[in-house]
Amino acid sequence: MRTPRPWPLPTQPATRSLLVAAGASVGMISSQVHRGHLLRVRQGVYLAASAWPGDPAGQHLVRAHAELVANPEAVLSHASAAVAWGVPSPGFEPWHAGPVTVTVAPGRGRRPRRTSAVHHVAALPPEAVARDADGYPVTSIGRTAADLVAGLALPEALVVMDAALRLLCASLVAVPRRSDYANERLVGAAREVVLRGAGARPGAGLVPAVDLADPRRESPAESLSAGHFEVAGLPRPLFQQPVATPRGTLFPDCLWPEQRLVGECDGAVKYAEAGAYVEEKRREQALRDLGFGVVRWLGSEIMTRPDVVVERVGRALAS
Repeated sequence: MRTPRPWPLPTQPATRSLLVAAGASVGMISSQVHRGHLLRVRQGVYLAASAWPGDPAGQHLVRAHAELVANPEAVLSHASAAVAWGVPSPGFEPWHAGPVTVTVAPGRGRRPRRTSAVHHVAALPPEAVARDADGYPVTSIGRTAADLVAGLALPEALVVMDAALRLLCASLVAVPRRSDYANERLVGAAREVVLRGAGARPGAGLVPAVDLADPRRESPAESLSAGHFEVAGLPRPLFQQPVATPRGTLFPDCLWPEQRLVGECDGAVKYAEAGAYVEEKRREQALRDLGFGVVRWLGSEIMTRPDVVVERVGRALAS
């Protein structure tokens, strides 16, 4: 009886033809799939079961990489590029919950059969293409942001654009500090990167989103809040502006200096650590002792009932 010839299972998505070229037969591939040692990620593309990620975002990226392996001319884009860069979703559904998305150049073939991936068709200049952490082609941060905000309302567009500017500012310095996100030269350079990524004809809504984007905002809920305040015509607050207090320098989510008002957008992450709630109350009291009013809202409120938040903040500004 012949001893089965060992062959290395792929730790990155690989096509059947590549596995055969590496020494595996079609029968060996089928056997490993049947035993559960090899996964069929998409039609004709395989991965060692031990290399399958445990998190949904990682699984999305593996499926996206498999799509690129099957379509070498494609580039990760839109939602899949957002997953690769870590750009947050402006809605309740994360980007990785949707289908894989890639972009192919015009005239570079038809959409392949037997795939659930979305194939966009667009000419991508060299500066609009980068590499993700695993070396696969992906649209640049600027191009990704421009693609994602197309068709979004301003509050949702700011979730994407704030995060993109924050990533770009961080990429322009060796070790990003809080002050770097307020550096006008860095922020201006990041805005230029996004506008260049959009190409000659930026989509509707992109320029306002770029102009109003602020990398100092640290969460999607802050970005949504800024967008809804802008749409409602409320005075623009400063975000993460330093305020000196007896408890040290504090950085409130929103600050309206003329109205002596601080706004705080609360979420579960803010109070994840033991004692965080008590410490937050101490910071609030320190601000009140300096004569600041404080208005609070939940991240879930600005996502589901922005009108309630806008009305509450408006009352506080008028009082």
